[in-house]
Amino acid sequence: MPNTSSAKKRLRQNAKRRLHNRSIKSKMRSQIRRVREATSAGELDKARDEFRVAAKRLDQASAKNIIHQNAAARTKSRLNRMIKAAAEK
Repeated sequence: MPNTSSAKKRLRQNAKRRLHNRSIKSKMRSQIRRVREATSAGELDKARDEFRVAAKRLDQASAKNIIHQNAAARTKSRLNRMIKAAAEK
């Protein structure tokens, strides 16, 4: 447990930030799941719409350093490639 007043404040701030970051990460993951589900179901129009939202969520998370910038780019690339592969079938 923290002893100094500044350490107590940091503990409170860290708890708030952790909840905030977890909610952003959870929304991001849910959106990625929606893209994958729509793609596997063959609903390409829905998948493309969901991908736009997912790309936005990934960019926002990487801008706030919740995930690494390269991880966001890699995920967007893989989702886009998945949608294009499904469109070719």
